[in-house]
Amino acid sequence: MAVIDSSTVHPVDEVPPPGRALASAVQHLIVMVATPITSVLLISRSLHLDDAQSRALLCATLLFSGIGTILQSSGRLGLGAGLPFVMLPGGAAVVLFIQIAQESDPATASGAVIITALAGTVLVPLARRLVTRLPAVVIAAMIVVIGINLVKVAGNLITTPDDPAPVRSVALAAITIAATVLAYRVLPTGWRRLSVLLGMAVGSAVAASLGQFHLQSGSALGQTPDLFLFGTPHFDLLAAIPLLVFSIGSMAEATGQTVLNAKIVGKRIDTPVTVGRTIRGDAVTSLLSGLFGGPTMVTSGENIGLIRLTNIRSRYVTALTGALLIVAAFLAPIGRLVNSLPGPVIGGTAAITFAMIITAGLGMFREADLTSDPVLLTATAALTAGLLPILIPGIYRGFPTDLRLLLGSGVTMTAVVGVVVHLVFATRRRQKSNTDTVVARNTQTLEKKP
Repeated sequence: MAVIDSSTVHPVDEVPPPGRALASAVQHLIVMVATPITSVLLISRSLHLDDAQSRALLCATLLFSGIGTILQSSGRLGLGAGLPFVMLPGGAAVVLFIQIAQESDPATASGAVIITALAGTVLVPLARRLVTRLPAVVIAAMIVVIGINLVKVAGNLITTPDDPAPVRSVALAAITIAATVLAYRVLPTGWRRLSVLLGMAVGSAVAASLGQFHLQSGSALGQTPDLFLFGTPHFDLLAAIPLLVFSIGSMAEATGQTVLNAKIVGKRIDTPVTVGRTIRGDAVTSLLSGLFGGPTMVTSGENIGLIRLTNIRSRYVTALTGALLIVAAFLAPIGRLVNSLPGPVIGGTAAITFAMIITAGLGMFREADLTSDPVLLTATAALTAGLLPILIPGIYRGFPTDLRLLLGSGVTMTAVVGVVVHLVFATRRRQKSNTDTVVARNTQTLEKKP
């Protein structure tokens, strides 16, 4: 029996030196903070919130992104995976929040977030059982779809349909990506860990020289969240159905994110238990967010590519990122500064880090026997179902709303179709095995007869 050296600390559990930890945490912060800020701007403008409401919502969103990040990184009290994760508002969840608020009112949207969070907590045992039945090839397909979806989001930050200078925007993103790659290639080993931050600095400097970096104005120094921002939450189960449907997809995504994160950092986990803790951490954070008028929160893969690029795998670094988010939540100037970063620079940085998720997913296909027709067809069908709504967003526009939401979730459809096709082939194999057994028995019986 092998003896395990208990004194060896896994890189996930290492505490880096303060300087390195802070620099790495700042990189995570810069890469992911644009999402909560953009989400708040989208909600504020869509619902025509006043300045006070917008600042309170921004504070709450950053605050619970930070708290959720700390929960997922620490993994204490059964809340969180204990892996280097960050937490953000779910992109689709933000859109659904706005849709519910516009069709009903913001108080009903807050109630829907709370209902979904409570449902997520209750469904954890079911999710733990289901995850053990997800074939490796389906998980790999889910991770590829997650990565492609995130790259698409990053691309939308680089340029927009009404961009007056799209060529310049793409050039800024390319310069940012090139600077990141060059920094990783030529700098000493220790400095390579800052390549993403240096790439963003170069991109921002070039943007400033072209007059594309403008610090947002404002005099407020502080901001605070507001309990029941939109009044007492109104609980309407029918109105909450879109978010409940989304929660199914987010559980599937949490499964893929957890497996991918553990694989990249080299941490052996009890997958059902760890996924359950991830989902429970998401649910508790979303519950708190809903009480303060915020959207549903989800564990994000936005930092996974950064972990792979920098090779800093400590969960204490992402926990420090959570602490920085909490500080930023109450400091209005920090939010204005980060939000002033040019979209092409943020988009370029996000694109290269998100693309690494796709690479990781493709690498996981090596563990599957793609020379086997059932495995190959399972992967093909899963990717087809998952990529269609991402590459052609309006493909299901003629379907009923609830069905459209389900079919339009790339990760959900990858999981559902992948599992169904896997079960079809598994059933066929069992039937063939039973038939072969019966034939063998009949043959033996005939051979024994005189």
